[in-house]
Amino acid sequence: MDMNKEFPMTKSGYEQLQEELEHLKVVKRPEVVEKIKVARSFGDLSENSEYDAAKDEQGFVEQEITKIEDMLRHAKIIEDSNNNNVVQIGKTVTFKELPDGDKESYQIVGSAEADPFEGKISNESPIAQSLMGAKLKDSVNVPLPNGNEMKVEIVSID
Repeated sequence: MDMNKEFPMTKSGYEQLQEELEHLKVVKRPEVVEKIKVARSFGDLSENSEYDAAKDEQGFVEQEITKIEDMLRHAKIIEDSNNNNVVQIGKTVTFKELPDGDKESYQIVGSAEADPFEGKISNESPIAQSLMGAKLKDSVNVPLPNGNEMKVEIVSID
């Protein structure tokens, strides 16, 4: 992970990461330590799959803790500009596909808090990059994974 990279995120995204970090440290880490203790009690560690699995899980938990701590340390909280005329990080943009009018809404967030299933897309994604800086009622060409583009009109910015 690039140690000097800034992680733009909303205030709620920052708070969510803090909660996740707290959960990993206070709940998951002790659970994994307990699993290791139990697995050790089974005897020979060289053929102990429970021990190996618990150690793997411990490595994953510690890696996640380190990653989240780094993201929080280099977080750049995006303040709401209260300008609902321009697409920017933190804003929810609704657009309709032209010409048939299917509407989609996404909140543009930093990559650290992106979750497409929750309607949150990274500012680094091709869709967000094509929408950033656009204004209400603008038509924008959005790249599709197949290499084509779709034309959209921005309907609202909240």
